[in-house]
Amino acid sequence: MTSASGRLAGERLDYLAGSLADSAPGDPLALFDLWLQDAFDRRETHGDITDPTAVVLSTVALDADGAPRPRSRTVLLKGLDTQGAVLYTNLESDKALELEATPRAALLLPWYPLQRQVRIEGTVEHLPADESDLYWATRPRGSQLGAWASHQSREIDSRESLEAQYAEVEARFEGAEVPRPPFWGGLRVRPERLEFWQGRAHRVHDRVVYTLTADGGWARHRLQP
Repeated sequence: MTSASGRLAGERLDYLAGSLADSAPGDPLALFDLWLQDAFDRRETHGDITDPTAVVLSTVALDADGAPRPRSRTVLLKGLDTQGAVLYTNLESDKALELEATPRAALLLPWYPLQRQVRIEGTVEHLPADESDLYWATRPRGSQLGAWASHQSREIDSRESLEAQYAEVEARFEGAEVPRPPFWGGLRVRPERLEFWQGRAHRVHDRVVYTLTADGGWARHRLQP
């Protein structure tokens, strides 16, 4: 029997789902909004995009010798406007500490059924406390309790211990509102570069990149695939 990994070199899929014209909007946020709506629509009509807001966040960690080590994980995008892309996390987690040390990040939104992806690169800053408070108030209570219960990225001896931590927090806040933890809040990635990728036939893909200019505008270029 051939293992699944043995199939990798022979896998072939031609990309025929769409195109990205030279007349793409001059504002990358306008194009992003169109593509995001397409992803939401695809979920409604086909159900094969589980979460259009899922985004791969890449950071740089430094090892004991000071050498950079890229690290990636999937998080949820909770906002994107002229100020930047917003996500929320435990500010004592590995990713938050890595961003504190090296405040630059790359984001990747892969919408596979649409044969599209968007890459965002930029600098990172903390959201003001009042903005984090506003979002915190919209979270389900269970998620609020989970934020208190988890010492994110730290080791724990068992699932049972984690559930015990959650039960302790649940009992602590029983009958009361759950306040935002001081160690939890928002991060904003201020984009300096956005790339829109649309798969095309024969691997001759469409790539349109927007780069921030000195006057705060955007320069648009097409890249070879």
